[in-house]
Amino acid sequence: MTHFFKFSLIVSFLANSLFAEAAKPNILFILSDDQALETLSIMGELECKTPHLDKLAEEGVLFTRAYNMGAWSGAVCMASRAMFNSGAFVNRANQTVRKQPQWAQIMHGAGYKTYMTGKWHVPGKTAKNPPFDVVKDVRGGMPSQTEAGINRPLSPEDYEKGWKPWDKKHGGFWEGGKHWTEVTAGNAIEFLADVKTIDKPFFMYVAFNAPHDPRQAPKEYVDMYPLENISLPKSHQGLYPYRNQIGCGKQLRDAAIMPFPRTEYATKINRQEYFASTTHMDHNIGRVLKALKESGKADNTYIIFTSDHGLAVGEHGLVGKQNMYEHSMRAPFIIVGPDIPKGERNETAIYIQDAMATSLDLGKIAKPEYVEFKSLLALIEGDKSPHYPVIFGKYINYQRMILKDQWKLIVYPYAKKYRLFNLEKDPKEMKDLSDNAEYKAVLESLKLELKELQVQMGEEFDFENPPPIDYAALKKFKKKSH
Repeated sequence: MTHFFKFSLIVSFLANSLFAEAAKPNILFILSDDQALETLSIMGELECKTPHLDKLAEEGVLFTRAYNMGAWSGAVCMASRAMFNSGAFVNRANQTVRKQPQWAQIMHGAGYKTYMTGKWHVPGKTAKNPPFDVVKDVRGGMPSQTEAGINRPLSPEDYEKGWKPWDKKHGGFWEGGKHWTEVTAGNAIEFLADVKTIDKPFFMYVAFNAPHDPRQAPKEYVDMYPLENISLPKSHQGLYPYRNQIGCGKQLRDAAIMPFPRTEYATKINRQEYFASTTHMDHNIGRVLKALKESGKADNTYIIFTSDHGLAVGEHGLVGKQNMYEHSMRAPFIIVGPDIPKGERNETAIYIQDAMATSLDLGKIAKPEYVEFKSLLALIEGDKSPHYPVIFGKYINYQRMILKDQWKLIVYPYAKKYRLFNLEKDPKEMKDLSDNAEYKAVLESLKLELKELQVQMGEEFDFENPPPIDYAALKKFKKKSH
């Protein structure tokens, strides 16, 4: 073999390698915080307006039953993000995210330029230094909340003289002078303006803090939602009967944002601000999507949009995400990109944390053994088999949940109470069937399946005989819930 021929082979190999690298798709992952599925106006349920996310859903596949698996602490978003970035299920994620390569590190190892801006809130050694090639304006768990933003509003008079979401003096999202939602979008746009000069595929992790409380937005967005146009949730009630036994009483920071009991007025004000924050974020997501198109990279980019969980804001007399109801367990999940069908809705039950495995599949990257969540590509391509036979949910030791087909069983170990719902007939979970003798067999079957599922999840907690509550830990809990 001549030296020239050897040289030609080397050049050809390098050229093919570079082409393969360039052909890898880009991944743009956009994550919101505390956004329930029904806030998407395309769902047709609430007054909330999300035109850019609606358009994104029309350009791809919208999964309408995307669940968070739960949390080991009041900071549900921290547990959720540990699962996103480790790929491990809830009972193993806290350790896996500390010991194994994270999502961004896997992407980097596969030749991706990795970028992150916005909320991180992932436990472990990377808590302050996310493992991306480029990090801009990394944020912690939540914008600072003030006493003025808690237990409000007590009345119209209290509202008039009190905290306002557009008032910059309260800090929070306004800390630094520019709203964090706008900062995060601006950072992503800045990176997208430079991607033409990057000779690698990119993985972007763009994490908004909105619409998490303090639910602040410019006044024009609040004005979009006159109070008389805000409807009360169908499941609205003043006080949730088991709030103290399930960890959602006054000791929980999220629960204390609104007054007890949950008045119609306070509920409407908080939903008004929730919608305003969501619409403001939607506008800024639109800016990012426009920048992607202008970058010339859109045709080879997959976009995955989701949130870390949902939120109650008055549903069932609850406010936060620390519960097993659909409004708090489900989040939007949209995927758009080359070869992704347009305008489809998929009602298969998935986990929002399937995002990582899906991105690895899209990039033809081997999935590490410790990644337990699954790729969605088979579902997108038309696979009709159950993605997960059952869906699991937990909240510390206060709550457990199992979802199978149309049936959901919620367990309150310390209240010694079960709640059984038929989601097909009762999607808003307003008719508890647990005490109905007609459904006793269903309830007992789900209890057995939940116990089997706990074994698979690596959990030894006996929900029928729970250990005593650690009241010392509970006192610290109020400050740590995000």
